[in-house]
Order: sequence, then C-alpha cells, then structure tokens
Amino acid sequence: MKKPDRAVNGPGRSEVSERRCIVLGESGGKEGLIRFVLDPEGRVVPDLAEKLPGRGLWVTGTREAVEKAAAKGHFARAAKAPAIADPGLADLVERLMARRAADALGLARKAGSLEAGFEKVLKALDKGRVAALIEARDGAEDGRRKLEQRLRVVKEQGILGDVPVLMPLWADEMGLALGRGNVIHAALIQGRIQSKVMAEFARLARYGRKDRPEKAHAM
Repeated sequence: MKKPDRAVNGPGRSEVSERRCIVLGESGGKEGLIRFVLDPEGRVVPDLAEKLPGRGLWVTGTREAVEKAAAKGHFARAAKAPAIADPGLADLVERLMARRAADALGLARKAGSLEAGFEKVLKALDKGRVAALIEARDGAEDGRRKLEQRLRVVKEQGILGDVPVLMPLWADEMGLALGRGNVIHAALIQGRIQSKVMAEFARLARYGRKDRPEKAHAM
C-alpha cells in the first residue's frame, strides 16, 4: 500500500511533501529525487515532469542511485510487481535532464533573459545584470578564463555580487537550444526565468554527466 506523503503545514507555510528513496531509504523533498513509474508492460519509465499516471517510485537524483536501482531490483521490490529496468536507464535519465536544461535555456532566450557569444556576455557582465555565467563543457579554457577574469573585476568594482559559473551542457546542446551552431559562452540575465533555469541546471549537476570521447575543444 502506498504510504501517504508527509506534509508540513502551518500559518504562512506552504505544504511540503516528502518522498522516500527506494534505494537509500531516506526521505526528503521532491527536488532531490527522481520519479519513475511502471508502464503497462512493467517497464521502468523516468517521469521528470512528475505527470505520468501510476504509483511513483522515487530515487535519489544521482547517477549512482539510479544505476543501483536498475541493477539491484529495487524497482520491483518497491512496486511489489515485476519491473523491467533497462541497463541504459541511467544514461536515459541524463539525456532527459540535459534536454530539460537545454529547453530552459531556450525559454530564457525567448524571454530576452539570455545573452550568447563572448562579446555579448562581456557587455552583460559590465552592465551588472548577470545571474549566472554559462559555459559549454567542451569549450576552450582560454575564453572561459577571460570571462571569469572579467567577472572578478566587476565583482571587485561592486557591479555584481557572487555569480556562479555553470557548465551543464555541451556546446552542441547549447547551440541546439538557442537555434544556432555551437554556443560556448552565455549569460543568464536576472529576472523571473532565472529560478527555473537554475533549478534545471542544479538538477543536472547533482545527477552528474558522463564525459564524452576526447575531441578538439570548441573555441
């Protein structure tokens, strides 16, 4: 029988539901977990949007936990039913998370809350409007180092406070999200959309990404 969600209520407090990881047995907020369901054939399906029908099977949002859940039969035990977990499930989750992060980046561009390209990012830093500096994982270190140096300068000048440097996506993923070729440098502009983008980036960073085969760095 499915256990009811635990909720924290009170004056001025929104309801906070907790879920238990089927691998670690630890309970926590949904933001740190990934929901899975079983399809009609008993296959394990990731439900990152948390909208699919069926009983949710929650796993701590790391590659290691998902790999263990798939390999050690945790889905079947939690569901008390046969469950088919594909050996590539952890890789699928990574791809889906990367797609969500890229989609969030695309939404930021459409909302006018993203600047892409080295020169445009420099100008955004000087204007003090940057919420996060976004660099492609396979970008050359030279360009990233110059932007990080400029970031330190504007911070010392009091133009900006602490601004994270994030590297959630590969250059081709960033380019696809922004409707252009490979994108190496981008700046997320302060505004309403930044919380959604940062949440998707944080989720992907927490999960972890596998390295791609070595190839020449994008400039």
